[in-house]
Amino acid sequence: MKIEAVTLHEIRMPLVHFFETSFGRTYEREIVLVCLHTDGGNAWGECVAGENPYYSEEWIEDAWATLATFLVPAVVGKSFDKAGECVPLMAKVRGHRMAKAAIENALWAAEAEEKKVPLWKLLGGTRKRIECGVSIGIQDTVEQLLEKIETELAAGYRRIKVKVKPKWDVQVLACIRERWPEILLSCDANSAYSLEDFGHLSDFERFNLLMIEQPLWNDDFYFHARLQKKLKTSICLDESIRNARDATAALELGACRIINVKVGRVGGMTQAIKVHDVCQKNNIPVWCGGMLETGVGRVHNVHLSTLPNFKLPGDVSASKRYWKEDIIEPAVEVTADGMINVPDAPGTGFRVNERLIAKLSKRTQTIR
Repeated sequence: MKIEAVTLHEIRMPLVHFFETSFGRTYEREIVLVCLHTDGGNAWGECVAGENPYYSEEWIEDAWATLATFLVPAVVGKSFDKAGECVPLMAKVRGHRMAKAAIENALWAAEAEEKKVPLWKLLGGTRKRIECGVSIGIQDTVEQLLEKIETELAAGYRRIKVKVKPKWDVQVLACIRERWPEILLSCDANSAYSLEDFGHLSDFERFNLLMIEQPLWNDDFYFHARLQKKLKTSICLDESIRNARDATAALELGACRIINVKVGRVGGMTQAIKVHDVCQKNNIPVWCGGMLETGVGRVHNVHLSTLPNFKLPGDVSASKRYWKEDIIEPAVEVTADGMINVPDAPGTGFRVNERLIAKLSKRTQTIR
């Protein structure tokens, strides 16, 4: 595979419904897409950096500049036998994992196309169907949240995750459990609490949660380990896990019992597989988290989720939950029993709607 040129696109897509976390409320996504023009055709990757540096330090403006100035020049004109060979070429740039992942994941798709195998098989996946859960943001009222949960349960989703923050937590969880005592339920704090909130967090125990995701600081293992020792409910780490070394450290400290793998957060498929393998070796289940991706990033999540240690339903839900029209064909769909059927066609098994991307693009840049 030779990368002959790379085109960057910034597109903007309104969400079907706003999505609110402890960071704030999002109505529209600004997204950087990477198109690799290879000798075998075009391959696409998505940079999942947000519109602001709240979830992580990385956001779309510095992602665009880093891609155009450093990362794309490191790979353009180069030939690769395997997608992972691009990783050391980009290693000189510290951080910027979401930008790196956009290039690497596109190259994985190109390799699967070239070898005429489905991406999931190239990654080492073992299943043709994956379990789906949903992540539901903070709403204007508890009643509105309950209506959304009812809709998603009726659609077949196998796990409900709700966003929480101080003053939108215990009462909300109590209302959910009163209405649905038996559903698989978890919550995600996105670092909204501190260790001083232990008494408050311990009140979560009565709701029989699958996990409490990232309750404390985004860069912390130590205090999560102290908290996990006091809680019966499993802590899941998200933002803290940037690579396999972080996963190893967190597990040795006892900072969590579950890990959320986001392929953009860890810098691409190569590192995501390594995190998966560390957790599998330590009998710690993983699941695939979402970043409000378009179909380009979503299908990469679908294929990654076929690896054997993705034992919990992920946030890999249907396109229609987020977009009136996705930029892939066909759109990602979830079956009535809460599953996604993984394509057996070479590559990702989905076609990118390049005409729609051109229409949605606010800026483009091609580097040769």
